[in-house]
Amino acid sequence: MVNEPGYPNIHQEYIDRCRIGDQKAQFEIYRLYYKSMYNTSLRIVRDPQEAEDIMQESFLSAFRKINMYEGQVSFGAWLKRIVINNSLDALKKRKFLIEDLNDNIIEHVVEEEPEEDLTAIRIDEIRQAINQLPDGYRIVLSLHLLEGYDHEEIAEILNISSSTSRSQFTRAKQKLLKFLKNKG
Repeated sequence: MVNEPGYPNIHQEYIDRCRIGDQKAQFEIYRLYYKSMYNTSLRIVRDPQEAEDIMQESFLSAFRKINMYEGQVSFGAWLKRIVINNSLDALKKRKFLIEDLNDNIIEHVVEEEPEEDLTAIRIDEIRQAINQLPDGYRIVLSLHLLEGYDHEEIAEILNISSSTSRSQFTRAKQKLLKFLKNKG
């Protein structure tokens, strides 16, 4: 029995076929989502091989639990939540740090502090500054700016309050700007 999704998925046919164990549909879903899921995991765990393993396990888990997908959010968002949770679990186990953040952080930092001439700072310097942030700051920054989660969602993912998420995000931005000012 297939539930009618509340969220219209452009790949609904593949999702429905995955529900009945169609391996070709599973491969197609994998092909459509693997790169973004890999990048999501890589930003959290910082290790390409581990990110690959997490992504593979996340897809297997999603296919095993596909009947639990109710269509209240897009399939990609549901799958990304699995990848993020698995990545955070791996981070907790191995205490890895977040790296490889993209230009969205740079744009956000520049928007937040327009009086500062941060445009001259190279991307590598910003990544180095991000690497100096404590884990909690780095994770909240990544989930909010790169993955697009709001603070309530981050709170649920990390099992913290939304006010803690907001304050960690604010402190992360402040600390990042301080690192960048001291460097430049």
